[in-house]
Amino acid sequence: MQFNLEAILDTFAAMPAWEITAVIFGIAYVLLAAKESLWAWFFAFFGTLIYTILFWDGALLSSALLNFYYMIMALYGFILWRGGKLSSEELAITSWSLSKNITVIILGTIISVVVGYLSATYTPAKFAYLDGFVMIFSVIATWMLAHKVLENWLFWIVIDAAAVVLDWKSGYHATIVLFAFYTILALYGHISWRKAFNENRS
Repeated sequence: MQFNLEAILDTFAAMPAWEITAVIFGIAYVLLAAKESLWAWFFAFFGTLIYTILFWDGALLSSALLNFYYMIMALYGFILWRGGKLSSEELAITSWSLSKNITVIILGTIISVVVGYLSATYTPAKFAYLDGFVMIFSVIATWMLAHKVLENWLFWIVIDAAAVVLDWKSGYHATIVLFAFYTILALYGHISWRKAFNENRS
């Protein structure tokens, strides 16, 4: 499929106001998360609330359920970042060992293959394996972000890049631009958290 700038601009122009709002909230969420701001979860909650309603109304049930999960994680992340109900201490950035990251990647890949197989076999889903990979690792990376695991940003770089490929194949031109931007923001988030992590250790 050829890259069509005019189609991208036309798609953005045709986006309803609520969808544009959700996109803006999504970008704000990533930027604020990179800065470890509690406001990130406010934008995450309401952005995903909008997407949940839009996807449910459009009969995209899997996407609606995934965004509903994001809503729950926004509340969970807010509580964790505040230090829990009984403490005002800020949650610190942590880093997983290489072996733990590899274990998570292997388990996530196995689950992604199973989900992809089930989707490809029992549903009319297109690009089922790539779609399953994006969904499963998005769930994992969101949990990691809520717990301030440094490597979540590396996961998101790969996930967002895979989403760009998926949207390219699926013909969602505007979303290609959005996830390409998310990939850059994830790199920024990793650099920012890495700096804060190193400063806390010194």
